[in-house]
Amino acid sequence: MGGVAVDVGAGGVKAPDGGWGWAVLAGCFVITGFSYAFPKAVSVFFKELIREFGVGYSDTAWISSILLAMLYGTGPLCSVLVNRFGCRPVMMVGGLFASLGMILASFSTSIIHIYLSAGVVTGLGLALNFQPSLIMLNRYFSEKRPLANGLSAAGSPVALCCLSPLGQVLQYQYGWRGGFLILGGILLNCCVCAALMKPLVPPKALKAADLEQDKEEGTEGAEKKKQPKAKLLDFSVFKDCGFLIYTVAASIMVLGLFVPPVFVVSYAKELGNEDTKSALLLTILGFIDIFARPTCGVIAGLKWVRPRCVYLFSFALIFNGTTDLIGSQAKDYASLVVFCIFFGVSYGMVGALQFEVLMTIVGTEKFSSAIGLVLLMEAICVLVGPPGAGRLLDATKNYMYVFLLAGSEVVLSAVVLATCNFLFIRKKSSTPADKLENIAVTDEAKTDVAIKPAEMHDEEEKGAREEQEKEKKEMIKEFKEERGTDKEKVGEVRPESLTVDSQEVERFLKEPQQNGDMATSPETCL
Repeated sequence: MGGVAVDVGAGGVKAPDGGWGWAVLAGCFVITGFSYAFPKAVSVFFKELIREFGVGYSDTAWISSILLAMLYGTGPLCSVLVNRFGCRPVMMVGGLFASLGMILASFSTSIIHIYLSAGVVTGLGLALNFQPSLIMLNRYFSEKRPLANGLSAAGSPVALCCLSPLGQVLQYQYGWRGGFLILGGILLNCCVCAALMKPLVPPKALKAADLEQDKEEGTEGAEKKKQPKAKLLDFSVFKDCGFLIYTVAASIMVLGLFVPPVFVVSYAKELGNEDTKSALLLTILGFIDIFARPTCGVIAGLKWVRPRCVYLFSFALIFNGTTDLIGSQAKDYASLVVFCIFFGVSYGMVGALQFEVLMTIVGTEKFSSAIGLVLLMEAICVLVGPPGAGRLLDATKNYMYVFLLAGSEVVLSAVVLATCNFLFIRKKSSTPADKLENIAVTDEAKTDVAIKPAEMHDEEEKGAREEQEKEKKEMIKEFKEERGTDKEKVGEVRPESLTVDSQEVERFLKEPQQNGDMATSPETCL
């Protein structure tokens, strides 16, 4: 717990953009894979659960729904725990919860027990790992953050391609109970990933400087310098117009983003394709997704693209939504394969950019609270989107309307994000940019002035000194003349305490003064 203070507000610590950050990235890769792929991988055991407990497919599907609801809905709770205890302790406890839930589920005697163990407990454990891992990734990377986000997001399709076949093998060899028990042991690797999340520590030179300043300023200065107590959940992010726009757009996006992967296999079966052939579509989609996310991260990190990453995210959403709209007209297996290829590219772009854009909008300090609040809003839409699409399918008996609805929702989110950002954010950002440019120019001028005397030759230095002496003599003469005129006008003699001698003026001009400091002298007293 020694690093908790630094972990909460890592102010003054520059992101290393490498070093131990690559180990943190590896941990985020694994955590992201478990968090997003595990709810889908558990669906492999649904048939065995239906036979064991005599329930329907809709009853077993609630396991995945509860997992996703816990992953998204516990966002504010994760933010409070991270701000209170730090990322590493929270992730350690989350790894234990995730493993314990699956182990308890292997001893279940009813479907309700599985809801509580594999759904609630494991879902809470994965949530306590997922959000802190993103926070640590944001603290370790700044310049290379888009690439880091793309690489960590690639953990989702990689884990899905590995966990689904592994689940089938475990079910065939050990049954669903043995499979749950082994998966619980695998989830203990979350604790290993948590151990990699080393808090950033300020350099020793910075600590020594702070101690010296405290000694100089005394107890009063030290009390003033104390930072206010950190908020467990910072609701001030809602005052940020950019955050509000992102939250609204992300909530609309989630309504339709996850619908096509859920229904594409059933769509292929409806067209008369075999089960194995239909399931191959998800493999194609996941394989494309693996390469799309890191590639998009590299593109988002380019100098010209990164300041406009919000518009790149909007383009990814329009690309994804348009793919859904066109894919709704698919009539054969070949057209569905083409749909899965383009959907995999666009889905990977969205996955690589969604948290990068949020980090850019709110910054490092408020990201821990912002992501929790955003995930809570998305949790509501996750529980509404796929079930709503299922009801539409029951009413129309046509998959075309399901894909049209999903595509229109994603396109609408892109329009909201791009339009509102252009209208309300772009105009305000011009003024601070000008100020930053002016500050940069003045800083450069100051450094030039400080560097020039060191680079002057000896002859130039002599000439400069002679000029300075001449200027001093002129200033002394002018000062004496002004004093004489003032005495004639006023007709009064100043007290002895306010009289100024020419020697004092000359001594004052010869004394070197630091930039920005006001010298205590007769002139300044006047």
